[in-house]
Amino acid sequence: MISVSEARAALLQLCSVTEVEQVPLAQANGRVLAQEVSATREQPPFSASAMDGYAVKRDEVELHAMFQVIGEAAAGHRFEGSLKAGQAVRIFTGAPVPDGADFVVIQEDVARKKDLITIQSAPGASNNIRPSGGDFGRGQTVTAPRLLRPSDVALLAAMNIPVVPVRRRPVVALISTGDELVMPGGTPGPDQIIASNTFGLKAMLEDFGAKVLVLPIARDSESSLKTAFSLARDVDLVVTIGGASVGDHDLVAKVSADLGMERSFYKVAMRPGKPLMAGSIGKNAMVGLPGNPVSAMVCGHIFLRPMIQSMLGTNHVSLPLMTAVLSHDLAANGPREHYMRATVSHGEVTVAANQDSSLLSVLAEANALIVLPPHAPAQTKGNTLQYLPI
Repeated sequence: MISVSEARAALLQLCSVTEVEQVPLAQANGRVLAQEVSATREQPPFSASAMDGYAVKRDEVELHAMFQVIGEAAAGHRFEGSLKAGQAVRIFTGAPVPDGADFVVIQEDVARKKDLITIQSAPGASNNIRPSGGDFGRGQTVTAPRLLRPSDVALLAAMNIPVVPVRRRPVVALISTGDELVMPGGTPGPDQIIASNTFGLKAMLEDFGAKVLVLPIARDSESSLKTAFSLARDVDLVVTIGGASVGDHDLVAKVSADLGMERSFYKVAMRPGKPLMAGSIGKNAMVGLPGNPVSAMVCGHIFLRPMIQSMLGTNHVSLPLMTAVLSHDLAANGPREHYMRATVSHGEVTVAANQDSSLLSVLAEANALIVLPPHAPAQTKGNTLQYLPI
């Protein structure tokens, strides 16, 4: 039995970075930028008005000064001409500043009568002009790797980049195992349950950036499990759920070995999630998760997340641990690293009273996993603990 950190390191050794593909900008959100990209233009591409008002010469701006309005500039429609002394151009937000103007008097500071304006309130210090290239210049880069968010997509659009180089989403095949399982919407027999893990892990892996294939449930027979594995040839990662222990009906280890799996490890000193198995079958990484619902989901957060991040070529494959103050006393931990379902609110963490690994309802109410090291002493209210947001 190995430690959590040793297991994570071994799993990362099974991962290969996916290749680069080009996707339309409209499909880039949530993808990992694979290569640095550069702006093809500056933003704004011209000096632009930041306010509605009147464009004038700065050295003529003073209280009670008068100007003749000689034209108008709006967004997308510049004033074709050049300002001379005593002249002003009516201008709207986003419009190009006319030649010869270097100050915009906001409309609230001006009184207008026909084509004459008078500055009636003292203008502020700002010239109310956004300089050309004030946001970014031509050739400015967006660095990679980078998980693209909506704000990044907007930036790339402004840089006039219509196609984006991203990492291909890793393809993960999910294989649930067990005669007791029925897909949601089916009619379970008196001794059967619904295959919940499959759908929780699918949603989780998609959030991590993977493309997920849900394969048919593998029944408790070698032939059924081998058929499921045969459907998962052209993927980056095979994840089995259940059947990874040592019971008479736990066949994943035997069948995967028969198929040529090179095992990396079996069993991790953690709770929940001890019966975890990993290795490789040909070019495919393989992880065998425990069948208990919470155990499988916790292992997804602890192990599958860094694997997907590694395949996407990101620089952050460690767990994003945070800290909070314990709101109550907590008993000492045993010999295994413990990931306890908890709720963090306003900097305080409350650990769920019932940590049974079959209780999905407790996991659904939690927003954190408290991390207790092996043999951690009893904790008292007010202690600071580490947690993983979920």
